[in-house]
Amino acid sequence: MAKAKKKTVFFCKECGYESPKWLGQCPMCHEWDSFTEAPPAAGYIPGNAGGAPGIITRNMPARLNEVKAGGEERTVTGIGELDRVLGGGIIAGSLVLAGGDPGIGKSTLLLQMCQKLSADGHKILYVSGEESQGQIKMRAERLGSFSNNLYILCETDLHAVSDAITDMKPAVVIIDSIQTMYSSEAGQTPGSAGQIRESTGILMRLAKSLKVSIFIVGHVTKEGIVAGPRMLEHMVDTVLYFEGDGVASYRFLRGVKNRFGPTNEIGVFEMQQDGLKEVLNPSGYMLQGKPENEPGSVVTCCIEGTRPILVEVQALVCQTNFNMPRRTSAGTDYNRVNLLMAVIEKRLGIRMGGYDAYINVAGGMKINEPALDLGIVAAILSSYRNQAFDSRTVCFGEVGLVGEVRAVNLPEQRVMEAAKLGFERCILPKTNIQKLGNGTNNLNGMQVMGVGSIYELLEVI
Repeated sequence: MAKAKKKTVFFCKECGYESPKWLGQCPMCHEWDSFTEAPPAAGYIPGNAGGAPGIITRNMPARLNEVKAGGEERTVTGIGELDRVLGGGIIAGSLVLAGGDPGIGKSTLLLQMCQKLSADGHKILYVSGEESQGQIKMRAERLGSFSNNLYILCETDLHAVSDAITDMKPAVVIIDSIQTMYSSEAGQTPGSAGQIRESTGILMRLAKSLKVSIFIVGHVTKEGIVAGPRMLEHMVDTVLYFEGDGVASYRFLRGVKNRFGPTNEIGVFEMQQDGLKEVLNPSGYMLQGKPENEPGSVVTCCIEGTRPILVEVQALVCQTNFNMPRRTSAGTDYNRVNLLMAVIEKRLGIRMGGYDAYINVAGGMKINEPALDLGIVAAILSSYRNQAFDSRTVCFGEVGLVGEVRAVNLPEQRVMEAAKLGFERCILPKTNIQKLGNGTNNLNGMQVMGVGSIYELLEVI
């Protein structure tokens, strides 16, 4: 009798996509020559899903009307910006994924969180599969002193980590990183799609059964997504992304998914020699160094989660020396900039096809909110006409294809944020005017002006 052929699978090293055969190009991330061979994941074990040691649970169906809703037990981390993104603190039994580019500050932020929580008497376990105890100690010394409630475990075997969590029962566990964890049940190499999926499943069951909050660190690919299958993001309760330029001091923590709080909430930090420091006034921080009375500089207001933030939109429009004009955008969608320039050319009769255009959202934030449209249009027109936009004026609104200015959400919060920083006038959609005050043109000393189209905007500026 012939032996059964040993089956293997192929997975992409960049994004974790699995295939039964080798492929030259990954259909998910479009990377070439990224597939490697590995044995398939182990099958399902009845009564012990995922093979988590000591966790055998069989839940029975229950009537919804008989289920008692438990109150959310939140633990404040002591870092206000992190608590804001999490929705007020850490939920007991939650599984949180923290992703970001290498060296952006993920481990530093989580170590600072451990410092605060351990000082408050919470038992913390920091599991590292990438650094030794000495390396972690050197990094911790830059942040200050730590209490005796913080424990360090340098281990990659997930079963050993699971046993340590079960024995210690800490309040919070940090896994740095999920790509280094290895489970023998998965039967694949560490970092593969099967290993990541298996490891995350075991950690999820540990978190829910022991009411332990677990933070897992995930590396990102060149495309900016967490390495491994997209299923990883669906398995966890909260997904946090750490953004920012590695050579600059600012960092942005964004909540992409949150089952216990608002999504797309943002926290702002500044990287200093002794760790990450909170930026309590992001609008003032983003407008630092803004030039006065310079063409092409316009202040607009965007909403990140529930927080209004003022940002400066810069535009440089100049005659092109090429057959095809150049278009460059930083901090916003490139295709959206092209669309707005086409609207300007068609509706205002300004020939933009002979001009290069460079758009930049100063400060390093990435904004895709439609309310940024009016600020981009105003900056382009200001630079094209070489006339400075009023430095005490803020504008926001969505621009449609026929040149109309459409309403945006939370207009009052945006106007109040601008008034708090000393701005005197705000240009916004006409349809939002009726929601401010009693239909007047003044809100707490802030003059508001409504525009219905980019024609009216051109007359105002």
